Amino acid sequence: MDYDRKSTVSSFYGARRSTDILNANPPATGRRSQYAAPSARPRVDSASSFYADRQSRASHDLLNQHGQSAGYNASSFFDAGRQEPVKGGVDEEEAAEAEPQADSWDIYADFNNVGPRYSTAFGIGQRQAQDSSYHQLPSSAPTSAPKSEADVESTLTPVELVTVPALGPEWQRSELKSMTKAGRRELKGAERKAKWKAWNRGDIGLFGTKWFTKKFLVFSVFGLCVLIGITLAITIPRVPAITFSGSNPLTQISGSFNDSIPTEFSRSPANFSFPAYANVQVDTSSNIIPLTFNSINAQVWYTSTNMQVATGYFGKKTLPAKSFPVIQIPLNFSYVATNDTDPTWVAWYDACKNVATDANGVQPGVNFELILNMDIAGLPTTQSASAQAANAGCPFQLPVNSQ
Repeated sequence: MDYDRKSTVSSFYGARRSTDILNANPPATGRRSQYAAPSARPRVDSASSFYADRQSRASHDLLNQHGQSAGYNASSFFDAGRQEPVKGGVDEEEAAEAEPQADSWDIYADFNNVGPRYSTAFGIGQRQAQDSSYHQLPSSAPTSAPKSEADVESTLTPVELVTVPALGPEWQRSELKSMTKAGRRELKGAERKAKWKAWNRGDIGLFGTKWFTKKFLVFSVFGLCVLIGITLAITIPRVPAITFSGSNPLTQISGSFNDSIPTEFSRSPANFSFPAYANVQVDTSSNIIPLTFNSINAQVWYTSTNMQVATGYFGKKTLPAKSFPVIQIPLNFSYVATNDTDPTWVAWYDACKNVATDANGVQPGVNFELILNMDIAGLPTTQSASAQAANAGCPFQLPVNSQ
């Protein structure tokens, strides 16, 4: 073993002794017979060309009166440290052969700082038996007969738990939780949350793209809203205004509808009925695209008594935009009164009687209101429109002999 922390450089004027405790001689131990203290006699320097303690030389005598030169005296070097083997000077293989039942060598003990201590510097290792924290398990014979060859092999030597590796990987609680459904859902939720935050910051895009960022989405939604607004402004139909066309709001009807409704005025019981057309002009100037009526339900009210005197129905019809088309809505006038003095019956009878029966030869008119309930394609609810008729004439005249 090399000298511990010794300087191998010779000094002509000698060298100061080191104060390092590792350079001092260790205290005497029980192994004195094996490791004897160095002799007081200086060793012979084999590297010198001559030995100053044995020969005489003029230059040597002038420099040193005691007969020794610092340049060639072995004792001028630092005192040599003790020499000691790493593990006590005992051959482990021979010891193992001599004592096969002795404790086996634990290779992990030195790294874990729990094995036997072989150094005796500073007094350590003196209480090896008391301070050692590693204890090998003693041999134990099986209490019962082994059942198989594997059991026989397992009982040959004692098992040291300190050196037995763990069976399988050591799973953490978070790893075990990530294997469950709840843990996977939580991980997916955390991943979605992280992606949402990254997209909200503008770092990534939606659906795995780079361009579908938050800024792009804002402009896209704004542009889409503008397009939807323009589309709705063009396509949504407007409720048209209605007025009566010409000076005669009501005209006589013909055809099958006229034949299905009798034309009569009766005093007892007091009632009247007759068919007629309502000439209605529709204003579609506010519509950009053609206006389509799914159906129109008409009602005629006598405004003086606020009594309903007629109903009508108009089927599906498409009218051009930006125009004033005229439609004829068929009406069925039918009214029943308590007697012939009812104001509603009297007013409509006077309006429809023959002109020859009047002294002035004038047929009086009536005031009524036409209300249309329109089902327009493109609108979610039914829309209503109305028109007022003042002093409107009857679409026909009763016979002269009618009473």
